[in-house]
Amino acid sequence: MGRTITQKILAAHTDEKEVCPGDFIMVRADKCLANDITAPIAINEFRKIVKGTNRGVYDRDKIILVLDHFTPNKDIKSAEQSKFVREFAKQQEISNFFDVGKMGIEHCLLPEQALVLPGEVILGADSHTCTYGAIGAFSTGMGSTDIGVTMVLGENWLKVPESIKFEINGPLNKWVSGKDLILHIIGKIGVSGAIYKSMEFTGTTIDELSMDGRFTMCNMAIEAGGMTGIIAFDKKTEAYFKDKTDKPYKIYTSDPDAEYYKT
Repeated sequence: MGRTITQKILAAHTDEKEVCPGDFIMVRADKCLANDITAPIAINEFRKIVKGTNRGVYDRDKIILVLDHFTPNKDIKSAEQSKFVREFAKQQEISNFFDVGKMGIEHCLLPEQALVLPGEVILGADSHTCTYGAIGAFSTGMGSTDIGVTMVLGENWLKVPESIKFEINGPLNKWVSGKDLILHIIGKIGVSGAIYKSMEFTGTTIDELSMDGRFTMCNMAIEAGGMTGIIAFDKKTEAYFKDKTDKPYKIYTSDPDAEYYKT
């Protein structure tokens, strides 16, 4: 029996040849993300784990910290949050720390800077980490405690999700965008219609959809309870990264006979 894109990416980041929905696995993280709200909690957990040792983060080039939600700071508390993250980034020599003047909306920033790539596993302390599924990656949000652990180990556990396949075909009417598509889908399946599922979007409509539209759809998978949203790599994805990076990446697609929870 064939495998979905989600199963393939996850299997490639474990020591297993293949994984099946429901399996509990330890998955290696290519990137680990936190922001000015979630990072301080993760950093405190990180310090509890490494206390009394000389251990640092698992890879200073794979941790991404973005001062996003309260930057520029609106008050003393938010300034202290940012200062806490800033000092940790300096101490750990984090390569990808985005401070005032460089920061932005993290879920736009990471793809634009080619810090996330197709075929990767991205674990983030933000529910909308699922955004990066638009480039053919597996990305999901976790709690700050989980991300604190990931900062140390470079991996974390999860249960392999079942996949729901959404086939969307035909041209869009004028002014209709990816935001309209995902809101319509959520309206049909409900806000709990994809709990702990991978929402895989396919069809001719998706083929023609802009990358902005794809990012928007995957970003809002969490609004249906989804673990991630995902769209297979294609020519549009390739064009998106053409002038952004020359780093190698691996492309995964679902098998024609892949088994889905629902289509």
